[in-house]
Parts: sequence; structure tokens; C-alpha cells
Amino acid sequence: MSFLSRIMLLKSQAHFATGGERAVVGTTVAIKGTGKRKSELARKRVGLMIAGFVVAYGVIGGRLVQYGYAHPETVSSIMPADRLMASRPDILDRNGEVLATDIRTVSLFAEPHKIVDPDEAVEKLSTVLNDLDIKGTYKKLSSNSRFQWLRRQLTPKQQSQILALGIPGIGFRPEKRRFYPGGSTASHIVGYVNIDNRGMAGMERYIDNQGLADLTALGMTTDTPLEPVRLSIDLRVQNIVHDVVVDAVKKFEALGAGGVVLDVHTGEVLAMVSVPDFDPNNPAASAQEGWLNRMSNGTFEMGSTFKSFTLAMGLDSGKVKLSDTFDARYPIRIGRYTIKDFHGKNRILSVPEIFQYSSNIGTAKIADTVGTEGHKAFLERLGLTTRMQTELPEVATPSQPREWKKINSITISFGHGVSTTPLQTAVAGVALMNGGKLIEPTFLPRTREQADQVAQQVLRPSTSDDMRYLFEVNGIKGSGKKARVEGFNVGGKTGTADKVVNGRYVSDKNFNAFLAAFPIDNPQYVVLTVIDEPRTDKGNGAALAGNSAAPMVADIIRRSAAILGVEPKFGEDGSALLVSY
Repeated sequence: MSFLSRIMLLKSQAHFATGGERAVVGTTVAIKGTGKRKSELARKRVGLMIAGFVVAYGVIGGRLVQYGYAHPETVSSIMPADRLMASRPDILDRNGEVLATDIRTVSLFAEPHKIVDPDEAVEKLSTVLNDLDIKGTYKKLSSNSRFQWLRRQLTPKQQSQILALGIPGIGFRPEKRRFYPGGSTASHIVGYVNIDNRGMAGMERYIDNQGLADLTALGMTTDTPLEPVRLSIDLRVQNIVHDVVVDAVKKFEALGAGGVVLDVHTGEVLAMVSVPDFDPNNPAASAQEGWLNRMSNGTFEMGSTFKSFTLAMGLDSGKVKLSDTFDARYPIRIGRYTIKDFHGKNRILSVPEIFQYSSNIGTAKIADTVGTEGHKAFLERLGLTTRMQTELPEVATPSQPREWKKINSITISFGHGVSTTPLQTAVAGVALMNGGKLIEPTFLPRTREQADQVAQQVLRPSTSDDMRYLFEVNGIKGSGKKARVEGFNVGGKTGTADKVVNGRYVSDKNFNAFLAAFPIDNPQYVVLTVIDEPRTDKGNGAALAGNSAAPMVADIIRRSAAILGVEPKFGEDGSALLVSY
């Protein structure tokens, strides 16, 4: 084979080899393309599986949420969990002593669908909760519901004992409970809350009415402690008044009693008590009578304490002077009514003597001098015939005749025919003592400057001077003798009113009161005590306010004057100093 032939053969072989190599490469590329498509398909399948799981769990989660919102009745008796721990502000007295505060507690609930044996669960729970309602609890545990309250506000010991029972389907929910360290001492002022920690009475209700209840309902409160609410009352004085009032009810076997101490310059209530009362830690356990606040929410004919306002009216009108005299020798007859004195002197009396001897005849003639319309307008000016404005929600509206006639004016002049609250009577008494300024009472701290901004001048200052003199005279010579306290100048006016039973006045059921101020030469405080239906058959003179209500005032002043910053006054010989005008 020639060289040329060889060359041609080699070229032919080389061409064949190159074509075969290209064929192999083409086959490899085809195989690789097929694998890539399979990989992409696998990834798509995995993605679809993940999406399927997401959708499935999303549906499950959505159904759970929907189920939760579809059964609000299971927890309708309580607030949402994020609001259960919302605090109420502490309530303090004027010196920072705690009157009400929140404490943490737990409540017991059940999930009936998880209860295996309701009978066994009830039996176990009754070993810890002795007063458990067996039938009611069994009914709850065997129901088809998913949530039931079993007991609210357990003690830590009860919680521990129930946990030890190991009952499935039983749980605890954190809550807050209102605690009142002083118990019943200031119950009618502080008030109380219900099981859901919402204010129901007193200053607790006032706090809710200022916006706390609305914020709670909207879920805008938190567990962050709120700024405490400071009251005007002095817990030390409150304790004293409470002791005196409780003792008086026991001593005179009375239906009820009360007392109030007011600052004559600011209108602040330093203490106020009404008995029977209640323990705000357990208000439901108190008798229904204990819920009535006689001082602000009960209306009574205040008897001869009203003569203070009648004489002030006469003096302020300019038609009567302290030096004037009135004929009290004969009863006053108007139609079928006869007005006479209880202990008549049967002679002409001066204005101070009318006050001292509590003459109905003399007082009626002073009212007649002013006139019926003037009398009605004067009592309105003193706030004695309209509803009193103050923070305490429990305030009654006074009652008065629809149409004032002469007979109405005469009987009202000595305290019959108009019913008002004892607190209103004390507030009007403040105006008689402080220069003639009527100041709405407050249960919150108030300065003199703040009081002056809301005060109304209802009397001439000279009238107030005259009334202080009359209070002083009655305290030394009249029915207020038993209210006197050595070292302190106490003046005041008694009021003994027969109560109305079945439309008629009865002499064996009295409402007694004593309106006082001290020190009378420069009054700082007004004290009013009342006693409702003291026993009059014990021979202790309880039928008269001078023997029942006046001594209560003396006890309150004797024990609280130093606390209130009033210093006693004594003469050079060490005897009590009595100031005269």
C-alpha cells in the first residue's frame, strides 16, 4: 500500500472516530436533560406537599380560633384574661393609711368535657370546700359546656389542698380581690366592689364613675399599679366616731345611730359613720339594714336642730335682733292645729331664751315675722330642700310640702314637715359657724383656697357671729350641757323629733340629734350626732337628745380634738376656760 493510500485510510479512520465521539457526547447530553426535568418535578411535588400541610394546619388553626370566639358564653361571667389582673387604685385616708387595696388570688374553674367522674370530683372537692353546693356543682361538672366557675377567690390554703386532690379538668385562674383592712370602720364612705372587682357603692363606685369602669370595659387598663385615691377622712377620727356610735346603739338599744365631723373652712368630711353598717370584705353577709347610710342616704325630720336655721333666718332678714322679745305665754292655734312648748316658760322670751329653752311658740313667731315665702327661700339657700352635691353616690333627696302654707312654715320652723339628711343638716350648720359660707361637702382633700372658689355666701357674717353666740349660750345654760368638754368651748343645739308611724306622730319613737361646733369662739369643726329610736322605757332619759345625742358629741370631741389639732384652753387656776361674748 502506497504512502498516499495509507494517508487516505488514516483520514477515513480518524473521521469515523470523530463521528462516533460526537454521537457519545450527544447521548450524554440527552441523559442529563432528562435528569434535570425529573429533579424539577420532584421539587414541585415537595412544594405542593408543604403547601398542603400549611393549608391543612391553617384550616385547623382557623377553626380553633373560630371555635374560641364562637363560645363567648363559656366565660361571659368574667372579663377577658388580659383584663383579669387590671388593678383598682388603692384608697387612702388623708394621712396615707390604706382603706382599700387589691390582693392577688385565684378562682377555681372546671372544664366539664375533661371530667372523668363528676361524682368523684364533687366528693373530693367537698373535702376542701365544706360549704360546696353538691347538687349545683354536680350539674356543672356533668354539663356539655367547656367552662364553669366553681368557686371565686380561693385562699392559698384551699388552692394547695385542691391541687393535691389531682382532679383532671379542674384548674385555677388568677384574679384580684379587694381587701379592706379596716373592715366596717368606714364602710359607708369607702363602699365595696362586686365579685368582678367593680365598684358598687361609696367611693369605690365614685372611682368607677370617673372613668375606670369604662377603661376596664375597653381593655385599656393593665396590671400596672394606679395612682392611689386619697380621701379627706382621718382614719383615727373615723375610728373614734365609729366606736362612739356603736356604743350608743348598744347603750340605748337604738334602731340606728350616726355621726359626722366636718371642717368648717373647707367642707371636708373628716369622719362619717352610720350604724348598722357592713363589712365591705363580705357585704352580702350583712343584714340589709346595714347597707343604709343614714347620714347621707336617709331622710329624717331633724326636730329642734332646725330652730338654728329659723333663728338665723330671722336675724339675717334684719326683721329680728338678738335683743327682741316674743310672747310665748299662750299656744298658737291654726285651724285644728295647736302649737305649744314642750317645757313652756309661759312668759315673754328674748331671742336667746327662745333658743335656750327651745320654744316652739317663739320660733314659730320668728318664722311668721319673715313670712312663708321668705322661709322657703331661705331653706333653699342653705341647701336643705334640694339634693346635696358631693362625690358619694348614695345621697337622698329631701322631702317638703308641695305647697307651703302658713301652717307648714310654722311646723317646719321647729323641725316638723321637712325631711332632710343629717349630713345636709351638718353642712348647713357649717354655714352658720364659718361666717355665712355654704360649702358643698367633699370626701376628697380640699384646701381653704379651693373651698373659697366653690363657696356661696348665704348669710351675713354678723348673722354667723350671732349664731355662734346662741350656740355658746345653749351649750352653757341650755340643752347642750352634756356636750361640753373641759378645756374646749362646745356649743350646739339639740333636736328631739317624734317619728311618724302610719301617718301620725308617736311619742315613744324619737329621732334625736345634736348639732355642735367647737371651739365655739373660733369654730374649726362641726360635729353632728343622731340616734334613731332609742329605747325610752329604760329610765335613762334617752327620749331627749340632750341625754343621748349630746353625750355622743362630747365623747367624740374629747377623744379627737387633739388629733384634729385643737388645743384646750384653761384659766390661770387650771380650770376650763369658757369664752363668753
